[in-house]
Amino acid sequence: MTDSKNFDVIIIGGSYAGLSAGMALGRALRNVLIIDSGLPCNRQTPHSHNFITQDGESPSVIADKAKAQVLKYDSVKFINGLAVNGKNTNSGFEITINTGEEFTAKKLIFATGLKDIMPDIKGFKECWGISVIHCPYCHGYEVRKEKTGILANGDFAYHYAQLIRNWTKDLTIFTNGKSSFTQEQADKIAKHNIPVIEKEIAYLHHENGNVQHIVFKDHTTFELKAIYSRPIFEQHCKIPEILGCEVTEQGYIKVDMFQKTTLTNVFACGDNTHPMRSVANAVATGGVAGAMVNNGMTEEEFD
Repeated sequence: MTDSKNFDVIIIGGSYAGLSAGMALGRALRNVLIIDSGLPCNRQTPHSHNFITQDGESPSVIADKAKAQVLKYDSVKFINGLAVNGKNTNSGFEITINTGEEFTAKKLIFATGLKDIMPDIKGFKECWGISVIHCPYCHGYEVRKEKTGILANGDFAYHYAQLIRNWTKDLTIFTNGKSSFTQEQADKIAKHNIPVIEKEIAYLHHENGNVQHIVFKDHTTFELKAIYSRPIFEQHCKIPEILGCEVTEQGYIKVDMFQKTTLTNVFACGDNTHPMRSVANAVATGGVAGAMVNNGMTEEEFD
């Protein structure tokens, strides 16, 4: 057994990916600490979809149920706190949380997610995850055939236009300024009768996060039901970079197919590693990370 500050594995992030990794490790009899700040990126989202057995359930209900199941494994501990620093030690790693407490482990798993940086449009943040959505697989069925907007420009907007036409043909692109489409992209968008509005947006008029219409800076409005958008993001946790984990050009923690980062004994899983942001993907990659960490430990112990 380990003491109260020393663990086999520390998992930073206790949402779907972190809890999935924690379950795999708890079932493998590993002493695990999960550190979680309690601020998942989907905390405003009323319903989660495209995750079998949980379709339509509240994200917080899924997370609470998962946490209760994981903590039935006695070797898994959970602490509410924000991991603020990390460093290498002779035997592994030391993680410091916002209270000043320090914990050590042989291996780390980062399941810390991403921090979305909202555009400077009043009402966007309040609608995010409710009627301003990022993924048609997660939310598209609920707004199928509805009057829908794409708030994006260039390649992102073009990709969304291709994709979302599968759910609705009543589609309009809002570039919030001059369009940056190539001529080929503009021609194909026009071919499919998708209007492009380049007027700058003043704010989103909404009721409890449900968008009613876009209000432009020229005071005109456009009524719609849903808006697809993909705000820029940054890593929610800076510790992987502090330790030396490589980050991709897109801003994700670089991992291999086994969720290993470029730093020995450090793994990452969930939204912080992959553009497919979904509960199902987070759970899947968390399970892989937990299993691969345990596999590495069994190999070391068998030497």
